Amino acid sequence: MVPMDPERPNNRKRIAVLASGRGSNFQAVIDAIASGEIPAVCVGLVTDNPGAYAIERAKAAGIPATVVEYARFPTKAAYEEALLEAMRGCRADLFVLAGYMRILGAGIVHEFSGRMMNIHPALLPAFAGLHAQRQAIEYGVKVAGCTVHLVDEGTDTGPIVVQRCVPVLPDDDESTLAERILAEEHQALPLAVKLFCEDRLEVAGRRVRIR
Repeated sequence: MVPMDPERPNNRKRIAVLASGRGSNFQAVIDAIASGEIPAVCVGLVTDNPGAYAIERAKAAGIPATVVEYARFPTKAAYEEALLEAMRGCRADLFVLAGYMRILGAGIVHEFSGRMMNIHPALLPAFAGLHAQRQAIEYGVKVAGCTVHLVDEGTDTGPIVVQRCVPVLPDDDESTLAERILAEEHQALPLAVKLFCEDRLEVAGRRVRIR
């Protein structure tokens, strides 16, 4: 019999979330854990924004929240040192970037390589970076969507785990398209986290195979 790890009830994976704003994708993950869809325990929220509503979501779910406020540090390097310390303190198997609005430095990416996922509101590799929905509208695409990918040193360039599509309607603006994509994000991110926690992901170069 495999001994029970007291930090992993029923040997479930430990996940932690990084978020900067509303935290609706964080809530989708919380709900999927509560329903048993994701076999994991969420051990922490780390945010760079002391006003993030994600903190309220964490409190409501009994999840510890750590604020590492970017503005309180004299340099980006000092901020990332504190962020790395906070992430290490979570002792997480997986870090989920759910609306975390800063690019992680190489040191953090290397330390948690293969153990970080990000959700992006576009069908990567198209429309990486900020304002992806606006980029899609301006380009005139007929289909948009969202991507969950593993994090590497680039901006939204890591291996793709899950993608979901939505149509771009003739009267869409940035806001209406973003709302439609967000509904798909709330499905795609919990699915990707579930697959990781069930050890069903195999990564070979840029390709992610789902077992």
